[in-house]
Amino acid sequence: MTAPPRIGQVRAVLTGAAHPYTRPGSRSAIAKAVRDRPVAAGALGLAGDEQGDLRVHGGPDKAVHCYAWAHYAHWRTVLPGAAAPLLAQPGAFGENLSLDLLDEHGACIGDRWQIGSALLELSQGRQPCWKLNDRFQVPDMARRVQDSSRAGWYLRVLQPGQLQAGDAVLLRARPHPDWSVARLLQLIAERSCDPALLDQVLALPLPPSWQRLFARRRAQGQAEDWAARLQG
Repeated sequence: MTAPPRIGQVRAVLTGAAHPYTRPGSRSAIAKAVRDRPVAAGALGLAGDEQGDLRVHGGPDKAVHCYAWAHYAHWRTVLPGAAAPLLAQPGAFGENLSLDLLDEHGACIGDRWQIGSALLELSQGRQPCWKLNDRFQVPDMARRVQDSSRAGWYLRVLQPGQLQAGDAVLLRARPHPDWSVARLLQLIAERSCDPALLDQVLALPLPPSWQRLFARRRAQGQAEDWAARLQG
């Protein structure tokens, strides 16, 4: 049997508890700490990890958040100096897995990855929210992340297991090679409402939230309002 290709590597595994955040009534677990031992991955995410607002974060389709370590070089170049401490190590974007050798262009919807003893499936890209604005003290940070397609993505856990820094990311299946995370994020950011294109997207194994998003665009012929998500 041919060994599955190695497409990436885990630089760091991070988890964090939810705490009151920057605005009245808000909570967040965006501030995560690096774990130096194997961490269990289950249906609702990594052991020891929490989400501040379960209406829009967490759940089986957003169990594990990934972010490309390579993006940090870009953000260190374009952001003000006050952001430098956040960008010195993984975790600035609230990610659970900081990944080397992988970004949104090399990760596709429906991918199945073996990491350690866990089997995971790529469910959707991240749609950044206002909490990034407050974390980085940059008023339009969420919009910058969205427009750049350097947003990260989510995995669901198909087979629970343990993973840790240094583990290889092994590609077990890629049923939709034409639909990278970057392509879908660009479609969202460009406010595309092309019916033929949206029909292709709606045939993908999207989680309910993205199914609703693209179905609404298809039906209404216009993109959704981002104000609440991007500005709070």
